[in-house]
Formats: sequence, C-alpha cells, structure tokens
Amino acid sequence: MSRTLQLAEQLISRPSVTPDDAGCQQILGERLARLGFRLESIESGPADFRVTNLWAVRPGAGEPQATRTVAFAGHTDVVPTGPLEQWSSHPFTPTHRDGKLYGRGACDMKTSLAAFVVAIEDFLATTPDPRLTLALLLTSDEEGPALDGTVVVCNTLAARGERIDYCIVGEPTAVERCGDMIKNGRRGTMSGKLTVKGVQGHIAYPHLAKNPIHAFAPALAELVAINAAGGWDAANAYFQPTSWQISNIHAGTGASNIIPGAAVIDFNFRFSTESTPESLQQRVRAVLDTHGLDYTLAWTIGGLPFLTTPGELVGAVQQAIRDETGIETELSTSGGTSDARFIAKICKQVVELGPVNASIHKIDEHITVAEIEQLKNIYKRTLDRLETLQGV
Repeated sequence: MSRTLQLAEQLISRPSVTPDDAGCQQILGERLARLGFRLESIESGPADFRVTNLWAVRPGAGEPQATRTVAFAGHTDVVPTGPLEQWSSHPFTPTHRDGKLYGRGACDMKTSLAAFVVAIEDFLATTPDPRLTLALLLTSDEEGPALDGTVVVCNTLAARGERIDYCIVGEPTAVERCGDMIKNGRRGTMSGKLTVKGVQGHIAYPHLAKNPIHAFAPALAELVAINAAGGWDAANAYFQPTSWQISNIHAGTGASNIIPGAAVIDFNFRFSTESTPESLQQRVRAVLDTHGLDYTLAWTIGGLPFLTTPGELVGAVQQAIRDETGIETELSTSGGTSDARFIAKICKQVVELGPVNASIHKIDEHITVAEIEQLKNIYKRTLDRLETLQGV
C-alpha cells in the first residue's frame, strides 16, 4: 500500500462533517512539521460552529523577496453521509472493492490532501533545499457556510502582507480520468430575493385586490427571454455567457380563494468576467421598473469570477499531467464555486486540480485506487517544474 493511499485512508476514517475537522489537520500538520513547516492554527466562528483552519509554511532558500510561494489548498470537512443503510459499507470505514476506495471524502477531497502532503515529502526528498516557499492552507468550513474558513485565512495573510504566487486547490475536477480537466477559473455567483408587492383580497373580487403574480408575469417573461438569448453578456475564450435561473417562487396562504399580497422570487446569476454584479443588478432593476412593479430586491454576492490565464502555473500543471498520464488536459471554468474564489483575491495564479468528480457528495463516494498515486505524482511534478522556473 502506497504512503498516499495509507494517508488517504487515515483521513477518510475521521468523521469530519462540517465544521468538525475531527483531527485531520493534526494528522497532516504533524507530517508537515517533520519537514520543517511552521504551523499556525486559526480558529473562527461562534462556539456552536467553531471552524478550524491550518496555515503551514516552509520558507524557501534565498532572499525572502526573491522567493516565490506555492500553496496547496483544500478542506478537511465533508458533507453529511446521508442514510447509512444506503451505503454498501460504512462511509467512515475506508473500504476496497473492484479497484476502488470507498468512503465519504474519498473524492472530495481527502485523497487530494493526502496527495498534497506525500508530494511535498517526495519533492523535499529530491530537492531538500528548494528556492520555492511551500505552503498548505486547510479549512473545515468549505462544505458549509464558508464564512469562517479559507476567507478568514486569506484575510489574515493579506493583513500581514503575506503573498501567494501560485496556488493549487485540490477540488475534484476530472471527468473520466485523472488529469483530463483542470479549472483555471470559476464563474461568480450572485443571488437575488425579489418581493413583488400586491394587495391581498378575495379571489372573487379581483378589482378590490392586486395580484403580484400577474403583475410580475410580463417582467418574468422578459427576463427569461434575455436569458434564453444569452443576452446578459457575450461568451469569451474562457467563459460561457452569464446564466440567470429562478430557484423558487412563493406566494399566497395556501388557500385557493385568496389573491396573495406578495410574491417572493429567489433567483441566481452565474456570471463571467464579462459582467459585474453592478451591471447585472442594473439590468434586472431596469426590467422591473419598466413594468412598473412595486418591489423590494435584496442581493447576496457569493463570489466573484476569477480567471488564471495560461502562464507559469497553468503551464507547469499541463506539463505535469502530460508527463504523468499522456493526457492533454482541458482548461475549464465550468461548475459551481469553490474556495479558490477567496484565494484568487490574494493570488494571481490559481488552478483547481483533483480526482474524478463523478461520485462526489453521493452515497458510496469512491475513487479509483490506481489514480491516487497518479494524482500525487502530478502534484510532485508540478513542484519540480515550478522549482526549475525559479532559476529562469
């Protein structure tokens, strides 16, 4: 059994459902400390939702101002298991079947964490005095609200003037084979809660009431038409056009003979670098105002879009994947958000690279065992390449 697989199993056996780290960061920190890393635990959040974060750093050789920092980033928390009786084996008992490792977090993302640490161990075994500064950023609040996790660490680093030059986030990004896709950016996410006001009344006397659903219907049709035509913005080389979707519409008391006094509509934008939150908000308000609606609208920005254009980090990762697997990896900005949105604010070059994502958050989450060592080798080869670049 490889060291990477052993460590992955050790982590999977810890029931670290958000925000409980369940000792995972201690396991990883002890191995890093033996390699000369300085460990800093940063706790955050209320007493009933205490989040544990780890920032571990090993300074590179040479003058600090000339040393570049490469960080691996990820989360030790996992989503709840769901009904235990539906699992083929206990989710926190690492189990092998048909060449696969089963357990909650096998893909998302304890295997990546194990691969990070073993890749660092292997890198330092062949390059004991690297010019690169090595770092690891871990949180137990990625699958939850994400209010006291990576964002807190990034804010702390920014306040201290500490920088990250390259960051690899271990999110599961592959589609069919390890290394076939990496994320070099993500769309932003912004939600809106729209309340259209009307006048409640008896459904038999509509002239004495004002139906907010009817009032909103023409505006809804216009918003849907904009979305269907891809009219929020244009696609570019890295992003699809911005998408707008309604997630919930609620109105009325449940009675069939009452015109509701208000309708509440929840919607979400997934937006590219072609738009800003302000531009999208302005477009929505313009449609609502054109139709003369009486409304209130509250916005929540979950994350801004970010993009790492091909350069040193993307090139190093692409070459590492090519050398290890023979695959020409695909660059993508698809999918949801990740903690990379916080890291991108303090690091200009961020990519996400991890296992096949087909079983994440599912019953019987698993990873192909043969790909675990491949992933570790890709991370190690990336470090080798970035170290070489420091002398260029």
